[in-house]
Amino acid sequence: MAAGASVATEVRPMTRGQRTARVAMLAVSFGFLGLLLLAPLGAVLVQALAKGLGEWAFSLKDPDTVASIKLTLLTAAIVVPVNTIFGICAAWAIARFEFRGKSLLVTLIDLPFAVSPVIAGLVLVFLFGTQGWFGQWLLDRDVQVIFAVPGIVLATIFISFPYVARELIPLMQQQGSDEEVAALSLGARPWTTFVRITLPKIRWGLLYGVILCNARVMGEFGAVSVVSGHIRGITNTMPLQVEILYNEYNFVAAFAVASLLAMLAILTLVAKTLVEWRSGGAH
Repeated sequence: MAAGASVATEVRPMTRGQRTARVAMLAVSFGFLGLLLLAPLGAVLVQALAKGLGEWAFSLKDPDTVASIKLTLLTAAIVVPVNTIFGICAAWAIARFEFRGKSLLVTLIDLPFAVSPVIAGLVLVFLFGTQGWFGQWLLDRDVQVIFAVPGIVLATIFISFPYVARELIPLMQQQGSDEEVAALSLGARPWTTFVRITLPKIRWGLLYGVILCNARVMGEFGAVSVVSGHIRGITNTMPLQVEILYNEYNFVAAFAVASLLAMLAILTLVAKTLVEWRSGGAH
């Protein structure tokens, strides 16, 4: 055999002990997922359809439930684009430039992961509530933040803003900036460089972060519960509507709304899987 020839790596068959360990670990993993994920999801769907599909659909037509669905979608329509823009700007700054306070910025981006959503809601009440720092100033101008849509939007932005940035930062650091520097040196404008070079390279990571951000927005409960005031038909999002209906022992309606959230979660999971598959095939 020639000295430069490659030697095929011998693949040894697994021993009986290794096969047993693999089966045991797979069984534990799938059992854990089935117990904590599939079983609750199945229970929600069963309870939602306990009185038939007609009752399920009728429950979703309730005016307060319709208002909660609209508010959830409105919040997502505002929060997701805002957090996407922030995530791109923050990731680009952190991955491409060195500046004082860079480590602090990275730490602040991770802050919502460490702070309880309830604490975040209380901070907003402390700032914008009637007795808060800016409460009187807002009252003088007839602006209501707490117990209104602006408070819900602010709380949701705080809870969900790390997702896009945290997905893009390591991706952009790994890709480097050689192509961007070459384009700029040839006279391309920064915006043109971003649209034609940077954005195509990060598009799948960006979409992945947007999907995760949207899922977090749709399901947020703690911070929104503090700032919303639980006003029926006005400040109740879908998770809050589920709580109210359940506390009123209206189980079919509560599980109907919960099943809608569960279906949104499943669609998010499917979209996430497709993005992972597509991004893997793009490399």
